[in-house]
Amino acid sequence: QGATWIHVVDLDGARTGVPENIAIVERIVRETSLSVEIGGGIRTLETLERLANIGAAHMVLGTALVNDPELAHAAIAAVGGERLTAGIDAKGGEVAVSGWIEGSGVAACDLAREMGKAGFKHIVYTDIARDGMQTGPNVEATAELVRRTGLHVIGSGGVGKIQDLYDLRDAGCAGAIVGKALYNGNFT
Repeated sequence: QGATWIHVVDLDGARTGVPENIAIVERIVRETSLSVEIGGGIRTLETLERLANIGAAHMVLGTALVNDPELAHAAIAAVGGERLTAGIDAKGGEVAVSGWIEGSGVAACDLAREMGKAGFKHIVYTDIARDGMQTGPNVEATAELVRRTGLHVIGSGGVGKIQDLYDLRDAGCAGAIVGKALYNGNFT
């Protein structure tokens, strides 16, 4: 239908800390022409390098950004900032970790700026209170990240209609993630 990227989250891996669906990701890379961005459970350099080696275009670090900042720096050295995405999942402006189970006490904007200084070029920002709700993304918070970081910010969480995509574009986002709205057939 014209998409060039697919964003895949290993939810099993996000909860357990060990990606459990790498074979499926590898198959998507091999059998489609899509660039694949994968996140969920990437908490070791070995996992990151394995995903890079199977052809993932971007690897998303989330929980590790807060719980293991040394991994974030090692990841930059291993695969470079262009192939990494800082996955910042937040509720009320606070970063959530461990598959959204725990609050971190870290402000989303502070973490985004820190990751930009470390060498990350891309951020996926998800307002977890809106994710899957199709009530519209948190455009204001997403636009703030764009303004305050200068990074390629991808808006996520709450997209339910085409206008949401225009709103994120107009806020300066480099892209948007659409999930449930596609599954439900809201638009193609």
